[in-house]
Amino acid sequence: MASDKSQTDKDGSETSSGASAATGWHHPQAIVECDWLKSQLDNPTIRIFDCTTYLHFTDDHPEKPYEVKSGLSKYQKAHIPNSAYLDLQKDLSEADSPYRFTLPALGDLARRFSELGVGAPYHIILYSRNGMQWASRIWWMLHLLGYNKVSILNGGMAEWQYLGLPTTSGITTFEKTDFLANTYSNLVVFKDDILKAIEADSCILLNALTSDIHAGESTRYGRKGRIPGSLNIPFHNFLLSDNDKLIAPEQARQLLSQQNITQDKEIIHYCGGGIAATLNFFVLYQLGYMQMALYDHSMSEWAMDTSLPMETD
Repeated sequence: MASDKSQTDKDGSETSSGASAATGWHHPQAIVECDWLKSQLDNPTIRIFDCTTYLHFTDDHPEKPYEVKSGLSKYQKAHIPNSAYLDLQKDLSEADSPYRFTLPALGDLARRFSELGVGAPYHIILYSRNGMQWASRIWWMLHLLGYNKVSILNGGMAEWQYLGLPTTSGITTFEKTDFLANTYSNLVVFKDDILKAIEADSCILLNALTSDIHAGESTRYGRKGRIPGSLNIPFHNFLLSDNDKLIAPEQARQLLSQQNITQDKEIIHYCGGGIAATLNFFVLYQLGYMQMALYDHSMSEWAMDTSLPMETD
C-alpha cells in the first residue's frame, strides 16, 4: 500500500515560471498554461509530448469493451510545434497482457521512456486532445518512476487551438535520454489488495467512471456495478464543463468533502482500465493527499472475474 514517502517530490525540481496561475494546488509546477508554453516552444530544456489515444466503445462485447486507436494520424496533421507523440498502447503498455494499457515492469518502463526521449535533464510537458486523462496517465507512470520534472498542459490541445495558438504538421522525434528510475511500486495495487481494502476502514475505494456505470446501469465491462463499498467521482467532474481545463482547487475540495473523502484515509483509485483514475489521482495529489494507489487493471479485470464481488444501487 502507499506511504507518505511515495507522494513526495523525488527530484526536487520546480519550474515556477510555468506554473498555473491558479492558487491552492500543492504542486503548481505540474500544471502549465498555454500562453506560457507558447513562450517556451524554442526552449531546449523542454520536451513536449502529445499523449492522445482514442477509445471506440463496443458495449456488446464486454471482454473487449473498447477498441484502442492511436492518436498518431491526428498528431501528424496538426500538433503543438516541437512536440513528439507518445503511443500509450503500442510503446508504453505490456503487449502480452489480456488487458489494455497494462503497466509494464517498472525497469522496462523506464527504458521505454528513455528510448522515446523522455527523461533527464528535460522538463517534460504532456498534453492530449480528448481529455486530460491521457496526459495524466503518462504523468502517473512517470510519477511511479520517480521523475517529477513533468507538467500537464491545462486544457490540452483543445485549449491551445481555442486560443488560436500555432500548430504544425509532420512528426517530431527526440534523442534518447538518461533515465535513472527511483521506482515506487507501492502506488500500484492488484485485485488481492482490493479484496483487503474492501474490508479496511482505513481505505477508500474511489471509482472514476461515469455515474451510470458505477450505479450498475451498464454492462460495458461485463458485469453491472462497482467494487463493493466504493465511492464515485467521475473523472470529468474535475474538468470544466465547457473545456478540458481543471476546475478550481476549492471546487475540487468541495467534491471530495461532499463524500467525506479525507486525507487520513488511503485512497485507492480505479476506473475501467487505469486511465480515467489517473486524473482523479492527479487532482488529489495536487490537493495534498499523500496516501494513494491505483488499481491498474480496474474494472477490465474485476467485472470479468465472477469470483470477485460486485455491488449495484
